[in-house]
Amino acid sequence: MFANLWPLICIQHRMQFVEARPGLTPRDLARACWRVLSGGVPLLSIEITRECPLSCPGCYAYGESHLGNEVTLRELSDLRGDELVEGVVKLVRRHRPLHVSLVGGEPMIRHRELDSILPALSDMGIFTMVVTSGVIAIPVRWMEIPRTRIAVSVDGLPEHHDIRRKPATYERILKNIDGRKINVHWVITRPMLKRPGYLEEYVAFWNARPEVDRIWVSLYSPQIGEKSAEQLTLGDRYRIAGELPPLSALYPKLLITEGMARAFVNPPQDPQSCLFAKMSVNYSADLETRVEPCVFGGNPDCSQCGCSISSALHWIENVKIAGPLRVGHMANASLSVGSAVNRLRGDRHRTNRWKPEAGLASRGTALVQIQSPEQRETA
Repeated sequence: MFANLWPLICIQHRMQFVEARPGLTPRDLARACWRVLSGGVPLLSIEITRECPLSCPGCYAYGESHLGNEVTLRELSDLRGDELVEGVVKLVRRHRPLHVSLVGGEPMIRHRELDSILPALSDMGIFTMVVTSGVIAIPVRWMEIPRTRIAVSVDGLPEHHDIRRKPATYERILKNIDGRKINVHWVITRPMLKRPGYLEEYVAFWNARPEVDRIWVSLYSPQIGEKSAEQLTLGDRYRIAGELPPLSALYPKLLITEGMARAFVNPPQDPQSCLFAKMSVNYSADLETRVEPCVFGGNPDCSQCGCSISSALHWIENVKIAGPLRVGHMANASLSVGSAVNRLRGDRHRTNRWKPEAGLASRGTALVQIQSPEQRETA
C-alpha cells in the first residue's frame, strides 16, 4: 500500500534502483508527520468495488468476517460512475492522506471511473496505487499520470498462480502489462517452499521483465482460527527471512531488507503494536463501512502477519534517529498528539484504531479453506 516508502528504505541500505520513478521525498515525509500531528492519517485504502471475476481460495476480502460479521463485501451496495468518482474524491478531501490505495474486489472493473479518479488525486498532490490482479488491461495513458502506480498481484510461478488466480493467468497478465510500468506484489504460501530454488526462480523471472519497476513480498497472513494448506510455519518464515535478502543483491528490483525479513519472523503482535494499522484508515465499497482493525479486516492473526508494509514499518520503528531516540518514539508521540487533537475536535471520522480497545473484539472467521492438491485427491 505504502509503496512510495520504498525509496527511503532502499537509500538507507544503499540498494540500487532500476529506472524507478521517484517516490517519497523528505518533504513528503514531513507532510506525513504533519498529517498525524493534526489528527489526520497519512494512508487511506478504499475498496472501490465489490465485484471481482476471480475466486481466489482464502481471499480475506470475501470472508464473512471481513467487515465484522455485520455484512459481507458482496452484500454491500457499491457505487459507479460519477457517484463513485465524487465519493472517492470526497473521502480523500476528508482525510487528507499522503497515499491512497485503490483496491477491491478487482478495481479495474471500474477502469472508466479510474480514468477520472487518478488524475484528480494526482492534481491534489496524492500518491495513488491501484492494486489489481492484472485480469484487465492497464491503460497505457495511466503511465503518464504523476504520482500514480499500478501493482499487480502475482502469487508464485504459473504452477501455483494460474490455479488459484485464474482467469488472471501469467499469459493474460503479461499481455495486459505489455508496454506499461508496474510493481509486482508476491504473497508467499507454503506450497511454494516445497521445491528448492523456487524463490529465486520467481524473483529472476520478474526481475528480468522490462515492465517491472519493483518486486515486493508479503507472506500469507491468516485469520485467527484458520487452517489451510497455504499457512506458513515459523520454520518456513525463518527460511524465507534467510533466503530473500541475499537475493536482493543479485536481483535489484526485489525490495527487501534484513530488517524487514526479521519482522516477518517477529511481526507486531496486535493492531496497537502495528504502526501500519495505526497510521491508516480503510473503507469498503459503499465508501462508508470501515475495514477494521487493518486492511485485512475480520480477525487477523497478527502473530502470523506477513504484510510487507507492516513489516517495513515495524523495522523502521527501531531505526535510531539520535542517541536512544528511535523512529517509533517519534511516530507514537505524533499519534498521541493527533488523537488528542481529534478528541478536542470531536471528530467522528477519526480512525478508531487509535483507541486501545479497537479491533480486538472476538469475531468468528469464515474463509474459503484451501486444500493442497494431495488433500483434494484424497477428499
